[in-house]
Amino acid sequence: MNSTMEVIFGLLGGLAVFIFGMNMMSDCLQKAAGERMKSILALLTKNPILGVIAGALTTAVLQSSSATTVMAIGFVSAGLMNLPQAISIILGANIGTTMTAQIIAFKLSDYIYIIIFIGFIISFVVKSEKAKNIGQTIFAFGLLFLGIETMGSVMKPLASSPVFTDMIARVADIPVLGVAVGTLMTLVVQSSSATIAVLQNFAAQPGPDGVTSMLGLAGAIPILLGDNIGTTITALLASIGQPKDAKRTAVAHCIFNISGCLLFIWFVKPYAALIQYISPKGPEIEVISRQIANAHTFFNVTMTLIWIPLIWLMVKIVMKIIPDGKKTVYSNSEAMYLDSKLVGQPTAALQLVVKEIVRCTELVGSNLKELISVLEKNDSEKVSEVIKNAEDTRSLYDRITEYLAELFASGGLTEEQATQTAGIMYVLSDVDRMGALCREIGLSLKDKEEKKYKYSEKAMDDLKTSLQLILKMYFQAADMMITGNVESAKKILKQKEQIMDLGIKMRKSHVQRVGKGKCVAKLTEPFNKIIHSVDRMGNCCINMVDAVQGQIGLRYFLEYSDHEVKEV
Repeated sequence: MNSTMEVIFGLLGGLAVFIFGMNMMSDCLQKAAGERMKSILALLTKNPILGVIAGALTTAVLQSSSATTVMAIGFVSAGLMNLPQAISIILGANIGTTMTAQIIAFKLSDYIYIIIFIGFIISFVVKSEKAKNIGQTIFAFGLLFLGIETMGSVMKPLASSPVFTDMIARVADIPVLGVAVGTLMTLVVQSSSATIAVLQNFAAQPGPDGVTSMLGLAGAIPILLGDNIGTTITALLASIGQPKDAKRTAVAHCIFNISGCLLFIWFVKPYAALIQYISPKGPEIEVISRQIANAHTFFNVTMTLIWIPLIWLMVKIVMKIIPDGKKTVYSNSEAMYLDSKLVGQPTAALQLVVKEIVRCTELVGSNLKELISVLEKNDSEKVSEVIKNAEDTRSLYDRITEYLAELFASGGLTEEQATQTAGIMYVLSDVDRMGALCREIGLSLKDKEEKKYKYSEKAMDDLKTSLQLILKMYFQAADMMITGNVESAKKILKQKEQIMDLGIKMRKSHVQRVGKGKCVAKLTEPFNKIIHSVDRMGNCCINMVDAVQGQIGLRYFLEYSDHEVKEV
């Protein structure tokens, strides 16, 4: 194999190990952080400053500004945060992503293998899930530096190549060309952290004199600016097919980085001198990695400080670029909040699941009210609407369970999250059963109309009374599911007894009417079928109450935003 191919394969292999280590570290950090991620997300609704802090902390955990930006886009499209809040998250994400470069700047080449070994031993020997995640994080941290070391070792021969040094000289002398190179690198790799790691490693290679960097800080800064622009493409791709506010969030990310590039590109040499002044002193090839990390951090902190008081202006700009148009209307069978791009961030994804479950619960409650209205007005035409609504909510239920299955399959859930998620699937199945029972009663009423059955007025009044009790129970149980407050439990149990008593009374009354010739005997079976469905509805409500009393519900996932089930 010739030397050129060795360099190319070594660079690609080192980059692959680096990206694998970074992604693994991200996953393990996220699992190790577990419940702390919810606390970070809880900051989002407070104010722009806290939003910036939350964005920075989240990015430090996820090790990717793109992942945080995609999360913000998902939250905006789900209505969990507004546009100014999302913009503050993105400002913070740009600061958080600089932590990777700062970590890389440490010279840990002598300790790489011991770090990998320690991480392996912890993750292999310890049984605790949290300790395993910490061990795997350390292991991934070592892999990250192993990738950097591999890239560094294969880059050394490049310093003696006249063609390559001439090409680098051109990039160093023409800042716009450096920006284009950085943008292209990040577009290809889809990770600004990875391309900045390559840049740091490359800049640390000595030039012909063996002391100075072959690229120099002034040559590295334009490439760094290009890296920042390239990372915005991920956000733009994530916003495709999303609501307008999600697209505006992605555009805001672009504006932040492009405006920074346009501002700093004119002052590359003075900026390089400033960074050299505030950074550690020493031979250039020894300190340039830290200088690049500092340049990256200083750039993003400066631009954030400029834009924080101008978030209102950013909102106006993105609103002008993407004006309001026709609002997206979702059918009852479509998921409004679920975002497949967030499956890799379960703490955030579960927030969207909760939002969708609340919506599904409201739709079932609305359909139950519609069913009562059919009985009150004896409106046979609306029966078909009740049946259709029930079928729609079943489709929505199927989509939610598919999404939860994707979350389980991703392997990103902690043990606690997996336990609680299994619990909400159990509760959701009772909501779905309520919808299915609405459909069954609707079909029975439709059959009654088609076969021209006629129940007595007293039978219809009793049925309406029992369904009104069910409606009250259902919304009380749903509220318990959301708040975790079990104070209504006794009241719901008492209402269930009333429904059982009412069911027995309805059956007896029907038999008496049949005996007196006031009702036809052949109606006994369909009428009993409706009563049985009502009784099963009551059981569903009790199941929901039992689940909440057993510490299963949605409260666990609601640290970030407030929810309530509204009677539609």
